[in-house]
Amino acid sequence: MDLTPELQGWNEKIMDVATSYGLDYFPTIFYMLPYSYLTEIASHGGFPSRYYHWNFGLEHEKLKRSYEWGMGKIYELVINTNPCYAYLLENNDVMQQKLVMAHVYGHCDFFKNNIYFANTNRNMLDEMANHSSRVEKYIQNYGASEVESFIDACMCIQEHIHPFGITKVDYQEELSSEEEFLAYGKKKMLEKNPKYMETFLNSKEYIELRKKQYQSRLEKAQKFPSSPVKDLLFFLLMHAPLKKWQEDILYIIRKERYYFVPQGQTKIMNEGWASYWHFKIMTEHFLDGDEVIQFAMDHSGTLAKSPYQINPYYLGFTLFHDIEKRYNRGQFGEKWEECKSPRERDRWDTKANIGREKIFEIRAIDNDYSFIDKYLTEEFCDEHKLFKYNYNQQTGQWVVSDRSFESVKDQLLTNLANFGIPYIVVEDGNYKNRGELYLKHHHEGDLRTDYCFDTLGAIFYIWKRPVHLETMIDGKKKLYSYTSPDDKKLVDL
Repeated sequence: MDLTPELQGWNEKIMDVATSYGLDYFPTIFYMLPYSYLTEIASHGGFPSRYYHWNFGLEHEKLKRSYEWGMGKIYELVINTNPCYAYLLENNDVMQQKLVMAHVYGHCDFFKNNIYFANTNRNMLDEMANHSSRVEKYIQNYGASEVESFIDACMCIQEHIHPFGITKVDYQEELSSEEEFLAYGKKKMLEKNPKYMETFLNSKEYIELRKKQYQSRLEKAQKFPSSPVKDLLFFLLMHAPLKKWQEDILYIIRKERYYFVPQGQTKIMNEGWASYWHFKIMTEHFLDGDEVIQFAMDHSGTLAKSPYQINPYYLGFTLFHDIEKRYNRGQFGEKWEECKSPRERDRWDTKANIGREKIFEIRAIDNDYSFIDKYLTEEFCDEHKLFKYNYNQQTGQWVVSDRSFESVKDQLLTNLANFGIPYIVVEDGNYKNRGELYLKHHHEGDLRTDYCFDTLGAIFYIWKRPVHLETMIDGKKKLYSYTSPDDKKLVDL
């Protein structure tokens, strides 16, 4: 449903104020939806149409029940497209709708101007619908059970891609053999012309070529890839013995995962930036006297802290405010760092007044990792009580386990590195000259055995050959091996 005339009027006023502050965004279209439809869209990552999978239905049910039981509420939903599409919950009051619209314009500005979103597909709405129709066709042709089982396996490993770009970080420099060169050419073709490649990919000549390439890999003793490959999905797409429909589904899942990568890289910044602007726009322009208490409750609820995990809204919002204040007062640079007097530092004010300029610069060039690495300070951690907490089993309470700034910062950066998932690369696609897959874990923490074997099982399902994973446990090299669903083991190396 389109906006009511009243809300359309507020939207135009909010948009004018956002523009006056320097926010630059794609055209933004708002729709009003009932909670049942909004939760369904939210379960699909913000898209009305997406390929069928039971996991999306499960997420929809969780969101719907959370809302019905008063345990959670979706205030806004906006997707990174051009134009941007944003959804409002139809039974929110006017104050909440104004807050959400101001929040959305912060997101839209971030989508358009942050460098990590520069290469995203701004037409992903249509792309998702196209993916949905293709998967539906495969379900009709090959059966829901077979297609869903393959999607299950792909989704189990969908995070194992290269986090810094599907096109900018390519494998051209790593290609040393004719087979790898052909695979690289196919990759480019898949990305550029997915709609027009079926005739060629289904041709007898191409299928025979693929079989020869795969057999040649199995027969050669030389190691491939020539250097470790971080993008596991790319490697499987190029070298696993897949059927045509399986190749297409793996391609779809990989492409959609890359679309969501920048959102994972900038969650703290993106939510902090949108919260900064909804707070400023509302408190300085559009908050009536009888709306103040409700606004304070909704705003504080969004920014509420938890002992269990960092709230990205809270951390981003408070850190942007801290940076703006410090750069307005000139609390940066060599002289500032050399000053050790707490009294002088507290009173320090050079009237630099470049705080707004600085946060706009940060919005354009940083991601969460660099944001925390460059701008988190010891004073900020002390003020906002950012300590390391552990759960005390005896008392049943969360207690501070470490107050040191270095420890807190290191923990935050560790959680942000590689999205908090294990860093795993493909070392050898022809291990022991038997066509087996050898993976290596760049150790930054122990793997969970139950998760590990489940994940290796998913890779085995796609690769059709044994899969091995090298890791470290208690300072010793270990090897997880999955040779069949009934043969899984962990051995010393």
